Amino acid sequence: MDRDTAEPTVSEMPGKRAREWSDYHHQFSAPSTYVYDFVWDVTEEAEGPFCTDVDGNVLLDFTSHVASAPLGYNNPKIMDKLSEFDLVDPTKIAGQDFYAAGGWPPEDPEFPGPTQLMDRLTDLTSHYDLDTVFLSNSGAEAVENAIKACYAQGGHRAFNFDGAFHGRTLGALSLNRSKRAHRKGYPEIPGVVSVPYPSTDEMYERKWKTDGPGGNVVADKLDPGQGVIDPEEVAYLIMEPVQGEGGYRVPHDGFVEDIAEIRERYDINIISDEIQAGLGRTGEMWGVDHLDLEPDVITSAKGLRAGATVANEDLFPDETGRISSTWGAGSVLDSLQGVLTIDAIEDYDLLDNVTARGRQLRELIADADLPNLEDVRGRGLMLAAEFDTKERREAVVDAALKRGLLILGCGYKTLRFLPPLDVTEREIELGFDVFESAVHDAA
Repeated sequence: MDRDTAEPTVSEMPGKRAREWSDYHHQFSAPSTYVYDFVWDVTEEAEGPFCTDVDGNVLLDFTSHVASAPLGYNNPKIMDKLSEFDLVDPTKIAGQDFYAAGGWPPEDPEFPGPTQLMDRLTDLTSHYDLDTVFLSNSGAEAVENAIKACYAQGGHRAFNFDGAFHGRTLGALSLNRSKRAHRKGYPEIPGVVSVPYPSTDEMYERKWKTDGPGGNVVADKLDPGQGVIDPEEVAYLIMEPVQGEGGYRVPHDGFVEDIAEIRERYDINIISDEIQAGLGRTGEMWGVDHLDLEPDVITSAKGLRAGATVANEDLFPDETGRISSTWGAGSVLDSLQGVLTIDAIEDYDLLDNVTARGRQLRELIADADLPNLEDVRGRGLMLAAEFDTKERREAVVDAALKRGLLILGCGYKTLRFLPPLDVTEREIELGFDVFESAVHDAA
């Protein structure tokens, strides 16, 4: 496939083979998050945002597997190095203190692995004085280990935000406030206090600011004279620097300033959940880099290819075994991909590309004056378009699919754009043209 000339080409979506494959799959598959019958044919040509399905349709993928494939399909920036690596077994390492060498010396082996991934992560977070990493398998595990480390420091309460999504294991699930289906009927961690996540001037003034002693809903609860929560009982506050599942909402500047002041005043640990927003997706390496806020913990996964909890060594428990996992050192292959992704972001100046292409897509949408579109928001290539109704959003997603563009919903009536970090100007134009037609079709 020639990425420079490829275009979405669709005869029927889903095609006969895709429907047959999906029907076969669901004979065995437990019910889960279902979007549409798109079946990627891994044996056919694919590169960057372009892939081929089992019916021969060529799709333009602006989901990047929900940011888990940060450079799209078979990208030479990753594949050229991977092609030199001979697959081994086992690829997963049994525990953080089991080691695997991919050459010599440790600082720069031929094939970097978990050790080198941790090295790069501490380098990328050194401006926050974060110098220690625990690797895991997923974003939910990264969040679980973050909250365990904070609880181990003391306190049994926590603050989270309306619209939040932090994972599907029971601890992380207790922090979700995006959809009822995620949590209903499951036991939850006690002591979690949910507060608004203001993203607009109106929300900041109406839902966050107060006339109380602290001036906002969190500081009021912690106030020594009139508050109802002892700050010593608070183990952490967890927030997404851009909400993902909650609708790609960017926090209000005043809200961020208030959180920073609360952190300073009450010495409360701040966890920045970067599972979706991190690793260059917003135009900075971390979403929190856009904010005037110092995190105490960063959680990463998706684009990193492995789960990672990054903090200062003082935050992690000293007692061995308090933080552990069967595959706590991650995977040799996943870690290699994570290192290569970080190196590609830096070597090819992809943060600049993310900013430029995100601006391009946002301006194209704004200038088109599309019907029934209420808002365009986000940062970098983590962009969202909000429609007047949920049904309209679903109709746009469906119409785009039939034209060969893969996009996904988020929030209640919003859809998201997650192109590869090295998406080109031509590919943005292609994607927008399909999106524009889909919007008019849904109207």
